[in-house]
Amino acid sequence: MTRTYAIRTFGCQMNVHDSERLAGQLEDAGYALATDGEDPDVVVLNTCAVRENADNKLYGHLGHLRAAKTSKPGMQIAVGGCLAQKDRGEIVKRAPWVDVVFGTHNISSLPVLLERARHNAEAQVEILESLETFPSTLPARRESAYSGWVSISVGCNNTCTFCIVPSLRGKERDRRPGEILAEVEALVAEGVLEVTLLGQNVNSYGVEFGDRHAFGKLLRACGSVEGLERVRFTSPHPAAFTDDVIDAMAETPNVCHQLHMPLQSGSDRVLKAMRRSYRSTRFLSILDRVRAAMPDAAITTDIIVGFPGETEEDFEQTLQVVRQARFSSAFTFQYSQRPGTPAADMPGQVPKEVVQERYDRLVELQNDIAWQENKKLVGNTVELLVAAGEGRKDAETHRMSGRARDGRLVHFTPSGSVVDREIRPGDVVETTITYAAPHHLVADGDVLSHRRTKAGDNVEAGLRPKTKGVSLGLPSFGAAPKASVGAAAGADAGGCSL
Repeated sequence: MTRTYAIRTFGCQMNVHDSERLAGQLEDAGYALATDGEDPDVVVLNTCAVRENADNKLYGHLGHLRAAKTSKPGMQIAVGGCLAQKDRGEIVKRAPWVDVVFGTHNISSLPVLLERARHNAEAQVEILESLETFPSTLPARRESAYSGWVSISVGCNNTCTFCIVPSLRGKERDRRPGEILAEVEALVAEGVLEVTLLGQNVNSYGVEFGDRHAFGKLLRACGSVEGLERVRFTSPHPAAFTDDVIDAMAETPNVCHQLHMPLQSGSDRVLKAMRRSYRSTRFLSILDRVRAAMPDAAITTDIIVGFPGETEEDFEQTLQVVRQARFSSAFTFQYSQRPGTPAADMPGQVPKEVVQERYDRLVELQNDIAWQENKKLVGNTVELLVAAGEGRKDAETHRMSGRARDGRLVHFTPSGSVVDREIRPGDVVETTITYAAPHHLVADGDVLSHRRTKAGDNVEAGLRPKTKGVSLGLPSFGAAPKASVGAAAGADAGGCSL
C-alpha cells in the first residue's frame, strides 16, 4: 500500500522551494501526496528560525500532531529546516514522538531517515555542518503550474547582526550558469511561464567562480529561453548592486521591471550597527538609477523597526527615506531578539510599546504612499498572469486575480467577448485598471484579451510540474541543453508561515 505524505512549510521562499525538493524526493521514493481530508502517513514540518516565536509555534504544531499520531499507528513526523538545524536533538527531547530531525544541509537524507526510523523504531537525528548535496541536484514536485522558483545560490556571506541565516545555511555557494538555465528550460518545457531566481543575495552571484558580473549575464541569458515570459529575482543586497544589473533588467524583455531592495533602516547609524555595508544615500541613488532606466519599475523593500539602540531621530530618518523612495509596498517587521545573533545581546533594546507605536506610524505612511502610487495606474492597461488563491474575496465578488508584470496584485472581472471558453490560473489576460487600493488594484471592465496557455491546461487537469535534479557543471553562459521532465498530479501541501 502506498504511503502518503504532507509537507507544512514555514517561512521564506527558500523554505517553499526546499519543500518542493522534499516532495520530489518522497515521490521518487514511492510516496504519494495525501488528499484533502486524508490523514497522511508522513508529516514533514519544514521550519524557519527567523520569525518571532518560531520555536513556540513549532512545538504547538507538534503538540497537535501528537494526537493524530496516537490515533494512527505507523504515522511518522519529520522536522527539517532552520529550526531543526539550530535546535538539533533538543526537538526529540521536547517532543519524543518526532521520528526524524534533519537540517538545512541534508534535505536529501529524508527518505532514508524515515526508513531507518521505521526499521529501528527510534528517532533519527542527522544534522550536517556543511552542504551534502546541492538542492538543485534533487528532484522537485513544483507547487505551481505557471510560476517556478529556481535557486541560483544557497547560503550567505554577509554578517548582518540581526540575521541567523548564515549560521544555519552556511557560506554562499553558487550554481553554475548552465545548471540554472537547464532547470529554467525544464520548467518552461512543462508549461511554466514565469521563474523567480532565488538566493539570499542574488547580486553577489558569481563570486565563488570569479565573475562579479555573472548575475547580469544570467538575467540576459534568461532572455534567450524560448517560451519564458517573465523573470523575477529576490533578493539583492544594496551594497553589491551594480549598474550592469540595471542595464540587464532594462534591456532584457522578459525580465520584469520589479525590484525588491531591502532597506532595513533609513538611519546610517543603525545600518552600521546592523552591519549593512551601505548608507541611505547609496540606497536612494540605486533607486534613482533604476527609475531612470525603467520609469515604470515597482520597487518594494524590507524594513525593521525598533532595532537595538534605535532612537526617535533614527526612526524619523527611516520615515524620510520611505518618503523619498516611494515604495510600491514594504514588508515591515518589529525587531525581535533571535538567540544566536549579535543583536540579541546589544544594549538599548527598545521597549515593546515604543516599537509598536513606531511600527504603526511606518505602516500608515507606507500605506498612504502605496495608495498614491497605485492611483496613478487607474486607466492603464496591464497584462496579468492569472493566479490561484491570491484573492480572498474572489468567490464573493466573482472576480479572479493575477499579477501584473511589475508584481502588483490585480483583481479583475473575467468577462467579455474575447474570453475563450473560460479563464484559468496560468492563462494570460489584458485588462484596464478601474480602482486602486493600497495593497491591490481592481479591473472591473471586460478583459481586452485572453490567451489560453499550457500552464492553464495543466491547472485545469490538476497537473503540477515535476522536475528532475539538474547538475551539469557547465562553467559558462549559453543555451542550456534540453531536459526531459514529467508532470505530477496533486494539490500543494500547504504554506503556513511562522
